[in-house]
Order: sequence, then structure tokens, then C-alpha cells
Amino acid sequence: MLFRDEEQASHFLRNISYYRLKGYWWDMQQDRSSHVFKPNVYFEDVIERYNFDRHLRLILFDAIERIEIALRTKMIYCLSISYGATWYLNSDLFNDQNKHSENVSHLQREFDYSQEVFIRDHKIKHPNTDAESWKIMEVASMGTLSKFYKNLNHQLPEKSLIAKGMGLNLHNELSSWLEAIVYVRNIIAHHSRLWSRNMVKRPVDNINNPVGLWFDNNLQLVQKKKPFLIISSMIYLCNKVRLIIR
Repeated sequence: MLFRDEEQASHFLRNISYYRLKGYWWDMQQDRSSHVFKPNVYFEDVIERYNFDRHLRLILFDAIERIEIALRTKMIYCLSISYGATWYLNSDLFNDQNKHSENVSHLQREFDYSQEVFIRDHKIKHPNTDAESWKIMEVASMGTLSKFYKNLNHQLPEKSLIAKGMGLNLHNELSSWLEAIVYVRNIIAHHSRLWSRNMVKRPVDNINNPVGLWFDNNLQLVQKKKPFLIISSMIYLCNKVRLIIR
């Protein structure tokens, strides 16, 4: 590997570990077994990739926040109006009772750990009383929201209503997209490499009658494997919920 400024490179390596940077130069190697680099590979090019990935994660985290808030809002409104303030405790609304019990336990732990003022206020004013969904869901992680949504009975009209509110016509499409977005969120939360990564979770790409701009089933395999497809689904959802976040 070549260096344009060895002193600056030393500074970077004191603050960004060698092994962390290794993921950004992996494809720059001519021989990965002997770790011989291709001609004209510069350390500064690796740093540019690293910074690009860091900026990409920041942009996507902002998009995920918008999607998460919109999803939480629609779940609270639709399900509370139909089934009451503590609908999340009603096991009849969910497919898998074991998963429902696990999800409720996880949600309760998030509630117990929260230091939000409105949560502390609820505990003081209403001890040993189940919190309304608009309180407890405010401290639920996106992963928890995704699990609650996926486990809702498929026959519930509210499940389809929530999906339509997010711009999708089928609840299984939204479930697939949410799982993929949660996967990306976890990568971002751990400051892990996103650029060029093969996605373990991939959203369905063939969606039914999209209400916004979408692909005509002509995506290449590499577009599905890499972050491109998940990022595209996030853009689609953000375009749908943009009116509530201006």
C-alpha cells in the first residue's frame, strides 16, 4: 500500500484500528491470501471510503428515524382506536402466543429501563398499572415495533391499514421491509461497515401495485445483495411519510 502522507496516516491509525480499516481495502488486494495490493493503492483512498461509509450511515439513520416514528404513530392510532389503550397486551390480536409473550416482556423491560420524564411520571401517578400504548410504545425500539407488527393477526384490517399508511398494499411486504431496515439500523448503531456489505436481510423487491416510484422487476442480483435495495425501500417509505416530518 502506498501513502501520500505517512504522518497523517499514522494519526488515522492511532484513532481508527487497523482491523476496522481492513474491511475497506479488502477488494483492493491483488492476492487476498498473501495480502498483496493492486498497483497504485493509496491509504488515503481507503480513508475516503471509510468517510463515505460514515456519512452514508448518518444519512440512513436520519431516514430510519422518520420511518420508525411514522410506523409507531400508525400502530398506536390504528390499534388503540379499534382495541383500546392497552391493545399490545391482548393476545387475541396476535398469531403466535409465545412470540407475543416474549415481545411483551421485552417491551416491558424497555419501559422499566427508560428514564424518560413521562415514563417516570406514569410510574409515580399510576403504580402497578399497565401503561397506555401511546406511552409504552414511545420507548419501544424499532426492532420491537417490527416484531409486534409482524405477529399481528393477518386478518386484522388494521394490519393492512398500517401497511397502506406506509405506502404498501400487503402487510407481508411491510414486515419484510421492516426486518431489513432493523437489520441496517443495528449495523449503524454498532458503527459497522455498511458500504459494499452483503445484506443478510433483504426486503422483498416485487411489491404489489406500488403507490410510488419502484422497480419493474429488473433488479440485478448484486443490487439485491448489497445495500442498494434496502436503501431504495427506505427512500420509498420516506417519500410516503414525508408530509408528517417537514
